[in-house]
Amino acid sequence: MHKKELANEMNQYLTFLLAKEVFALDISQVREVLELKAITSIPCMPGFMRGVINLRGNAVPVMDMRNKLGMATGEKTVDTCIIIVEIPCVEGGITMGVMVDSVREVFEMTSDSIEPAPNMGASLKADYIQGMGRQDDQFLIIIDISKIFSPEELSMVAGSPNSMSKRALGGEPFAA
Repeated sequence: MHKKELANEMNQYLTFLLAKEVFALDISQVREVLELKAITSIPCMPGFMRGVINLRGNAVPVMDMRNKLGMATGEKTVDTCIIIVEIPCVEGGITMGVMVDSVREVFEMTSDSIEPAPNMGASLKADYIQGMGRQDDQFLIIIDISKIFSPEELSMVAGSPNSMSKRALGGEPFAA
């Protein structure tokens, strides 16, 4: 491919809302979108981890995206949903649920229409922002889901749900 063809490559993003702000995830990391379902809490987990859900017989960890991004906890509504994502890591792919206020749509953008993340100063850690896009007159914050979590956080959820439960209940520690 020529450089010009690469610059105009079309990418698809799933857009969602958090506190009336529009965010987007690369559609290649999204597995499915679920209505909010019962989340089983696990004691002693970090505040952003809501617990686990039963997804076709498998326990899948769910995190609150608002909490993880330092936003105030929102009210759950009929629009609140869970986006199931696949996060690549050294242990292999991790399937995780991400709770958001609502999902909007799949939106296409060319790679050359995405601006780099703004420099907000050293006090704000925004490595997880892949870039900024536009949809009509509104900015989209494009998130790299694999950079939101620290390696330690990914290791914590990379084990089986049974090992996550044992760790939370004071049983055997996770292998680092």
